Amino acid sequence: MAGLLRNCYPRRALLATQVLVLMQNPFPPLFYHQKLGVSDRIYHIFIFSQTIRAQNRRRKCSDGSDSGEESLPMKDLALQKALEQITATFGKGAIMWLGRSPARQEIPVVSTGSFGLDVALGIGGLPRGRVVEIYGPEASGKTTLALHVIAKRRKMELALSQPDCGEQALSIVDTLVRSGSVDVIVVTVAALVPKAELDGEMGDSHVALQARLMSQALRRLSHSLSLSQTLLVFINQVRMKVNVFSGGFGAPTEVTSGGNALKFYASVRLNIRRIGLVRRGEETTGCEVLVKVVKNKHAPPFKTAQFELKFGRGICRQSEIIELACKHRLIARAGGTNYSLDGRCFRGRDAIKRHLAANDGVRRELEAKLRERIIQPPGTSRCDESDSDDPSGEGS
Repeated sequence: MAGLLRNCYPRRALLATQVLVLMQNPFPPLFYHQKLGVSDRIYHIFIFSQTIRAQNRRRKCSDGSDSGEESLPMKDLALQKALEQITATFGKGAIMWLGRSPARQEIPVVSTGSFGLDVALGIGGLPRGRVVEIYGPEASGKTTLALHVIAKRRKMELALSQPDCGEQALSIVDTLVRSGSVDVIVVTVAALVPKAELDGEMGDSHVALQARLMSQALRRLSHSLSLSQTLLVFINQVRMKVNVFSGGFGAPTEVTSGGNALKFYASVRLNIRRIGLVRRGEETTGCEVLVKVVKNKHAPPFKTAQFELKFGRGICRQSEIIELACKHRLIARAGGTNYSLDGRCFRGRDAIKRHLAANDGVRRELEAKLRERIIQPPGTSRCDESDSDDPSGEGS
């Protein structure tokens, strides 16, 4: 066979003209000529097979059945027409290219009123246009934290609704969200009683009515929230699990009410608990609260924040700033009761707290230094409005 192919090599010029004949006539008489040698016949068979293969390739390309490079421009044109049709039908932003946005959009946030919690959230507060869940035991500060979020919006208008049933409450929420004129909405999950439960008798069994109601409502609200940039806060209670040992050792012993839909749709979940009391002499003036970021879609989760809740005042911002400043060595602590800030000495925690409450500039400068050390500038979002002090200087 090698000798035959070597004999075919000198005949390339002679058979070049025969290739043209083969392309025009797939069965030329030359192929069946009896005077051709064996090597010429083999070469003709090779040329004939290549010609048939090229003709089949051109036929596939003309039919559009080939996915080679020649059909790519046609696919790009079809994709462009499809994108234009989608944009014309559903509006701009219905479909977007990944990585082709001009710049990264920062998420607008609302401050929680706690400096440490804003830092733990990683973006400076609670994200607008998202669902947030705050849950914990009784008297742990859930409602107080939600009221601080409302107060940070600096709005004089505050609407209060006490609906008759859960369906009515969620319908009101849906209407307010779609209007786009409300900044923050706070809903208590445990108070969303389905109408069927209210119409029934005491002791009737209603399986998963509230869970189905929450699942349906969150499916409708999720898209409207992103368009209106409304912050929807759900306050939730905890229930004890009946069968604790089914999950093994270390499994959670508590579960939130309202089913699992809220856990999936919430962008941020905060677990708040009371860990101690604040006393002045024999009088109890507040409580120590620990907040854990259980879920966070915008920053790393599982960070914690600890602050004081003063009865009748709310979050004591000065106390947590002092703790963070001592931790990051912006305030020097001598012994257990003496503090030093900017060369000035203070005897006792109450003295330096009064100093920060009376001097807004000093407090803001200290907060700015803490943000530079704790929060990374490229990945942070700026709050919609700067933090404001309580007129008394103790509550914010």
